[in-house]
Amino acid sequence: MAGNDWVNSYLEAILDVGPGIDDAKSSLLLRERGRFSPTRYFVEQVITGFDETDLHRSWIRAAATRSPQERNTRLENMCWRIWNLARKKKQIEGEEAQRKAKRRLERERGRKEASADMSEDLSEGDKGDVSGELSAHGDSTKGRMPRISSVDTMENWAIQYKEKKLYIVLISLHGLIRGENMELGRDSDTGGQVKYVVELARALGSMPGVYRVDLLTRQVSAPDVDWTYAEPSEMLNRKNTENLMHGLGESSGAYIIRIPFGPKDKYVQKELLWPHIPEFVDAALTHIIQISKVLGEQVGSGQPIWPVAIHGHYADAGDAAALLSGALNVPMVFTGHSLGRDKLEQLLKQGRLSRDEINTAYKIMRRIEAEELSLDASEIVVTSTRQEIEEQWRLYDGFDPVLERKLRARIKRGVSCHGRFMPRMVVIPPGMEFHHIVPHNGDVDGEVERDEGSPASPDPPIWSEELQNVEDLFPCVHSRDSDYSTLTLELLNWQIMRFFSNACKPMILALARPDPKKNITTLVKAFGECRPLRELANLTLIMGNRDDIDEMSGTNAALLLSILKLIDKYDLYGQVAYPKHHKQSDVPDIYRLGAKTKGVFINPAFIEPFGLTLIEAAAHGLPIVATKNGGPVDIHRVLDNGLLVDPHDQQSIADALLKLVSDKQLWERCRQNGLKNIHQFSWPEHCKAYLSRISSCRQRQPRWQRSDNGLDNSESDSPGDSLRDIHDLSLNLKLSLDGDKNEGGSTLDNSLDTEENAVTGKNKLENAVLALSNRTIGGTQKADHNIASGKFPALRRRKYVFVIAADSDTTSDFLEIIKKVVEAAGKDNSAGFIGFVLSTALTILELHSLLVSGGLSPLAFDAFICNSGSELYYPSSSTEDNHGLPFLVDLDYHFHTEYRWGGEGLRKTLVRWAASVNDRKGEEGKIVEEDESRSTIHCYAFKVTNPQMIPPVKELRKLMRIQALRCHVIYCQNGTKLHVIPVLASRSQALRYLHVRWGIDLSNVVVIAGECGDTDYEGLLGGVHKTVILKGVGESARKLHANRNYSLEDVISFDSHNVIQVDEACDSNDIRASLEKLGVLKGQ
Repeated sequence: MAGNDWVNSYLEAILDVGPGIDDAKSSLLLRERGRFSPTRYFVEQVITGFDETDLHRSWIRAAATRSPQERNTRLENMCWRIWNLARKKKQIEGEEAQRKAKRRLERERGRKEASADMSEDLSEGDKGDVSGELSAHGDSTKGRMPRISSVDTMENWAIQYKEKKLYIVLISLHGLIRGENMELGRDSDTGGQVKYVVELARALGSMPGVYRVDLLTRQVSAPDVDWTYAEPSEMLNRKNTENLMHGLGESSGAYIIRIPFGPKDKYVQKELLWPHIPEFVDAALTHIIQISKVLGEQVGSGQPIWPVAIHGHYADAGDAAALLSGALNVPMVFTGHSLGRDKLEQLLKQGRLSRDEINTAYKIMRRIEAEELSLDASEIVVTSTRQEIEEQWRLYDGFDPVLERKLRARIKRGVSCHGRFMPRMVVIPPGMEFHHIVPHNGDVDGEVERDEGSPASPDPPIWSEELQNVEDLFPCVHSRDSDYSTLTLELLNWQIMRFFSNACKPMILALARPDPKKNITTLVKAFGECRPLRELANLTLIMGNRDDIDEMSGTNAALLLSILKLIDKYDLYGQVAYPKHHKQSDVPDIYRLGAKTKGVFINPAFIEPFGLTLIEAAAHGLPIVATKNGGPVDIHRVLDNGLLVDPHDQQSIADALLKLVSDKQLWERCRQNGLKNIHQFSWPEHCKAYLSRISSCRQRQPRWQRSDNGLDNSESDSPGDSLRDIHDLSLNLKLSLDGDKNEGGSTLDNSLDTEENAVTGKNKLENAVLALSNRTIGGTQKADHNIASGKFPALRRRKYVFVIAADSDTTSDFLEIIKKVVEAAGKDNSAGFIGFVLSTALTILELHSLLVSGGLSPLAFDAFICNSGSELYYPSSSTEDNHGLPFLVDLDYHFHTEYRWGGEGLRKTLVRWAASVNDRKGEEGKIVEEDESRSTIHCYAFKVTNPQMIPPVKELRKLMRIQALRCHVIYCQNGTKLHVIPVLASRSQALRYLHVRWGIDLSNVVVIAGECGDTDYEGLLGGVHKTVILKGVGESARKLHANRNYSLEDVISFDSHNVIQVDEACDSNDIRASLEKLGVLKGQ
């Protein structure tokens, strides 16, 4: 409850009771009589909870007690409870202050280390030159494109982009999303974000050069929601397509694509969707591949049209977009909408919940990690306001405005950033559809247009006395000649005006869901305590939809009840409207009604990330009063159509409202300013800025498409063929174990440059991989560029693929598991319908030695995912002699995962980190040191001699992010090894790469994993594939997961029907039985 004013009333009431509280005799008599036990009440009612709502209910019960003695005792206990609550709040504030101070020191240290590495800093004169051309976050302040305000400008844009055939993917997972009749306010997940993403998809689909837009969301088939949310797809109708219909094709346009994932037949809140995101990613990946091929056949000359960008909205969609962009190797864009760290700070300031309690209720740490990953993977982060960048994103480890400015300046000058990267933060305010809004000199709602001869609308009664009753506002309600639509509109208005005793006064309009952070109670207090304002205006509160307050969520119901009590307290009956229902399509008419009465729109939220309602109100001619915290500052700077207020200052809110409704000239000036400047927030303007940004992203789409002609037409391949038949250009590296050792290992450190100077050709990387393989295998290499005689692989023709990814305590245990799984397949694999892939933290040399020692031929396997997912190898189709076995390395996978790889700059930072760890431990000796023999071009390996003394993986990941180094940190082999690999490389992502590259069906993949494992273990369990968990395997690795930010249950859905567990000490028959339960193998 905003303000917590009632706490003071408790204390005042306790003081008013007088000596009764100190009357020990009265309390003793109560105890002796058995009427009331203060001790028991204190234990049961006070100690057990600190919820503010519960505390308020306790106060109501105490105040309603008839017995003075019992009331006194209860008030005494309430006093202790309030004191305990205040003490807890101070404790939480102290802990958070210490945490902030520590984080500030870590950021300063990381910034200094990054600056030391980047020794070629700009001179002061150069800095001045650059700062004049770059804004605080890298946006050029010169030569900005003019806003789209005329048909000519739009036509020029259309001519420039008409030849492009862009495919854009948007993702918004939670809430209920449909194109028409959106149920905004139905719950906390179906709000402004839903409206924004739908309108963005529709607007982008209408832009020249954009061929198709897919908005991916969750398919909901639940009895408590409308059936339309279960439809697999929905086309978004274009609203303004007069000049854009040429060039449309069969699959063009904007679509809502609903993908089933998560609990079936159940609509769940966003906090419960986290374990199911991998399932969405796999299904969405299949959809995007299919659409890309269809678009390629239609407009791409047979080559797939990959998405130009994948745009995630909110943290959950950002997590999914990062995995999808990594699997497809296309740019990622992210919009946070509401940020987890900012919400965490706000909740901690309230002092009601500890950090752990907040995490349990909101899964806040899982959300923050998803946002950090989005920063790692995104090329562009779209924000609504500058405030979002400067005050919210700077709270994250992965974004530092100071370091970002330095990196952007170095990029502009072509100076190396030493492997450091920051996403580009851009401010693009949300757009709005204006085609249905026609401002008039008289009324905003179009009354003048219906009657050409009618005079201009009269002033409201505050300025004149021309309107005498409500019928003057709604003449059509009392006219038999009105058409149906006009009558419906005025009946809607009547539903609001029926609350008012004098409906002709200006309307103060607030439109927000009943949420404490929207600060509606302060607005009602400001209105109720300002008599001049009450005399001159009415207050309208549009607070979502409700049938019964008792059926609302606890927080919303409590807030609504408090508002009703305030209305009663200030006797505001006949002056405040709070209708129960409205449709989304009614909102424009509500704005028009407010403008017709010469009213004011207000947004008093404590913090408003953007404030789309302010733009909507301005477009309908309503001046605004808005919070000075957040996006409204930027909106007001552009529109200049109202006043900004401190949301905590009740008197300031009342004064601003009174000023606008009482000053006719000020009201008219604000109205005209809003209408004049509103088109700067149009959807065409938004989309133009958006497309300009994403077109500047470096396209890194799958490279093999250039050479895989006829990939899908290899009908001659038999089901028994496997990936060992590859002779593709990208797999042209043969590795022999027989040759002389090459001493050219230094090529590794120089083979990769920073992103801005990345090598585009394959030759340089191929040479680096050759040198890498020298170090790893110790043999000679030769490149075979003749692909004419080879066949494309047919792993996609495997019916099932078994991925053996158990992280065993020893390599011998891993070998035994491999044998058991191969044996479990048995005779079912006689026709080659089952393929085998090994996924491990071992190097290819270690893996080969292990297989040979166990009497297994590498030719029995289709692929080898090595070094924790940073390397991908295939067995050769032929053996050379008894002394060696050639391997093929997938060079395209190297290109696929090199995105934002820090190279030598990252390695130096890791070496420095290892030295600092060793120095801190002192007498313990070397705890961690670089393992050059196991390091590869995309995997820096370190030995850990004492896993108990090493910092947790989250601390190292945090350090790398603070220094703008994007990577994936993994402790493996029971913590004795540390691998640092590219940020979008992992064992789970390697499987998705195989799906994209060779077309294997992920739903027919079976992952065999242990009960625990390396710190990337969790990524292997989620998704549409089937999982067999071997109990007891990897159990000793649990210590690696002990110090987590969030529980494993927030990542993995263990109750999935695709997950089955096998008892400890299982044999091949037990594994086979589990595979039979999954429907993979037939029972014998």
